[in-house]
Amino acid sequence: MGRNTRKRRSPLATKVIAGAAALAVGGGGLVWANFYASAHESGPSHNRTRSAGAQVATIQCPDVGQKLRKVPRGARAGVDRELAQLDKQITEAYARLASTRQAQAGDASYVQNAILGPLKSKRTAALDRIGTNIRRVGGNAPQGLDRFAGCRGMGVDQPNDGNAGNGQNDGGQGEDDGQGQNGGQGQDGGQDGGQNQGDNGNGAAGPFAEDFVDINDVQPGSRDLENGFAANGDGGSQGSFTAVCGVNENNLFNSDNLIVAPGVDNGAHHTHDYVGNQDNDAFSSDEDLANAETSCQNQGDKSTYYWPVLRLQDGTQEFDAGDLGGGAEGNVGKILKASQAEIKFVGNQQSDVVAMPKFLRIITGDAKAFTNGVANANSSFSCTGFEDRQVTDKYVLCPEGSQVVRTSNFQSCWDGQNIDSANHRDHVAFVQQDGSCPNGFQAIPQLQVRLVYDVPAPTVENGQVQNPYAVDGFPEQLHKPITDHNDFINVMDENLMNEVVDCINSGEDCQ
Repeated sequence: MGRNTRKRRSPLATKVIAGAAALAVGGGGLVWANFYASAHESGPSHNRTRSAGAQVATIQCPDVGQKLRKVPRGARAGVDRELAQLDKQITEAYARLASTRQAQAGDASYVQNAILGPLKSKRTAALDRIGTNIRRVGGNAPQGLDRFAGCRGMGVDQPNDGNAGNGQNDGGQGEDDGQGQNGGQGQDGGQDGGQNQGDNGNGAAGPFAEDFVDINDVQPGSRDLENGFAANGDGGSQGSFTAVCGVNENNLFNSDNLIVAPGVDNGAHHTHDYVGNQDNDAFSSDEDLANAETSCQNQGDKSTYYWPVLRLQDGTQEFDAGDLGGGAEGNVGKILKASQAEIKFVGNQQSDVVAMPKFLRIITGDAKAFTNGVANANSSFSCTGFEDRQVTDKYVLCPEGSQVVRTSNFQSCWDGQNIDSANHRDHVAFVQQDGSCPNGFQAIPQLQVRLVYDVPAPTVENGQVQNPYAVDGFPEQLHKPITDHNDFINVMDENLMNEVVDCINSGEDCQ
C-alpha cells in the first residue's frame, strides 16, 4: 500500500537501529523487540518476576527544541539538523534499551553504563554544535545548553510531572542518569513500569490495555486539556470555509517533517498521511510547495495538511514494514486510511479574523507528550454518535456501528509577523478562555481537522489487548494516544485566502 515519497535521500544509514527490529513469520508480522522480556520470566505475565534493572520502559530526554526560543534565521537550518540528530540518538538508544532486556535483568547498572551514559556524551556533542551554529552567524547561544544532555529511564505507567527537560533535575546529572528513584529503576520506577503489560501479542511497543477506554465510560464534557477548543462561538466571526481535499487517495506517505526537520530524511521517525499539497517531503522548498499539484478540489489551495497514520497492529506487512519510520522503528501493522477527512476553517468568538500569511506553519499537539508532559498536548479521540465525549490520553473503544474520530483544533492566534519560530510554536497561540487572543496576537481562521476511521474494535481481556490500533510515533513514546498531533502549512493563493476570511467574517458557510 502506498508510496514513500522523497525527491532526494541523504546518505543516512538505512538501518540505524538494526538489531532492535526483527522479521517474524506468523501472526505477529513485524515484531519489534519484546520490551518486557527478561531472564526471569515464567508463565503468565502476572507470575513473572523481574529485577529492578528491567523496569525502565522508555527513555525521557529534555526536549531541547522547545527550549530554543531565539535562534537567528541564518542558524536555523543547522540547528534543525542537530535537533533531528538528537531525536535520532534517542531512537538508537531506545532501540538498545529494547533489545537488551536480558542484560538489564542481570545488571542493575547496565542501563546507565551501556545506554544512558553514552547517550549523554553524544547529546553533549550535538548541543555543542547547536551553540556553534548560533555563534557562527553572530548570535548568542543559550548558556548552559549542556545541562540538557542527560536523560533518564521512565516506566510506562510513571507519570510525567510536566517538567521534562528542566536541566539538573530532569537532565539527569551523575548517578541520577537512569539509576535510583529519579531513573525509574528503583521502587519509584514502579513495579508496573511496563513489566506486567504484556506485548499485545505481536511484540510491538504499545499500546497497552490501559491505553483504551470504552466510550460509554467517558463523561460528556470531560476533556482535560487546556489546548485545542473551538475558537468560534455565538459572537465574533461565525462563518466557516470547508476545504475538500480527500483522504490521501494518492497514497502519499513519508516519515519526514518539513516543519521540524527540513532537509532531514526520516526526521519524524513515523509515517504521515498527506492531503492537499502533493510535494511535501523534507526537501521541499516554499517554491516547490507553491508549484505543486494539490488533492484539494479548489486548486487555489495548495496547503499541506498532514498527520501521523493510524495503524491496526494485526501483523500486516505494510509497504514500510522494513523501513525507518515504519516497522524498523516500531510502527507496525496495517495503515488505516480515514473514511472521512473533514478540513474546516472557522472564526473567532470575539472578533473578525485576518488573513493567514502564505507559508505559515502550525503544529498542534506534541509528538513527545508522553515524555515531555502535556503542556503542548492537543489530542482528542471520540466515537461517532458520542462526540460530546472527548478523550485526551486514551484510545476509544466504540460500540458496533460507531467509528473512531480524531479531532485537531489548531492554534488560531498569530503574532502578526512570523510564519514560523525557532521552536515552531511561539509565533502562534491558542485563544484564551474567553475566546480572545493573547496581547500582541490577532485572530486568524482556526483550522479544524476531523478524521473518521472504520477501526475493528480491539479485544481487551485479562489486562491484555489484542489487535489494537494506535497512531504512529517516535519509538520511545510507546504509541501513547497523548502524543497525537497534526501539521499544517498554508499555501493558499491570496484570492482564496481572502475568500476564506470574507466567508468567516460575514457569517457564511463556504467551500
